[in-house]
Amino acid sequence: MERKAAVFGSTGLVGYSLLRVLDENRNYHEIVAYRRNLNQSNPFQKVRFVEFGANISIEQDTNDVFICLGTTMKKAGSKEAFKAVDLDMVIEIAHKAYQAGVKRIIAISSIGANQISRNFYLRTKGQMEEELKKLDFELVAIVRPSILLGKRNEYRLGESIGICFFRTFRFIFVGPLRRYRGIEASDVAKAMVQLALTAKGKVTVESEVLKQIADVYKP
Repeated sequence: MERKAAVFGSTGLVGYSLLRVLDENRNYHEIVAYRRNLNQSNPFQKVRFVEFGANISIEQDTNDVFICLGTTMKKAGSKEAFKAVDLDMVIEIAHKAYQAGVKRIIAISSIGANQISRNFYLRTKGQMEEELKKLDFELVAIVRPSILLGKRNEYRLGESIGICFFRTFRFIFVGPLRRYRGIEASDVAKAMVQLALTAKGKVTVESEVLKQIADVYKP
C-alpha cells in the first residue's frame, strides 16, 4: 500500500535529506513538508510544502510522521525557548498525529539522551523520548545519531570543528567507541525510512545501528 508521509523540520540537515529519500522511495506517493517559510524552490516531485504555524494540523490520510525538529541553545536564547521546540513542540505534533489516525511516528533524538541527565540538552531529549513512548502508535521509533556529517545551510563553528575531528580521527572510534562515530545525515534519513517501512512497537536506535540499517536500505 502506498503511503503518505508528513515531515517536520525539513529545512535541517537530516530533514532535507529525508525529503530526498522519501521522494525517491516507491512506497510513498505523497510527502507533506511543514515549513514556516514557503518562499523556497521545490526540487522534488512528490513533496508538497505547507505552512507550519501556531496551529498544527496533520492531514487525516497521513500514514507516517517524521519529526526532525531541533534547535540550539544559542539560537533559542534560553532554556525555556529550547524546551519549547525540542520537547513541547515535538510532543504536540505527536498528539496531533495520533488524533489524525497516523500509524507510525519516527523522531530524532540525540546520542546520550537521558531524562535524568545533569546535562540540560540530554535531559530534554530524554524527556521527549519518554513522552513519545507513552503514545499508542503502531510504531514509535526514536533515533539517536552521533554528530551529524553533511553540509548545512547555516554555519556552526563548534559543530564544524567536531565534524573535522570525527572525519580525521574516524579510525579511533572502534569497539565501545563505535557508537560515537559521526554519521552522514543521509544515512540517518535512510534509516528512518527503513524503520517506518519495517519496524513495529517502540524502538530506540543508536547511531552505529542507524548506519547498519542505512546500509541495507533500498528505495
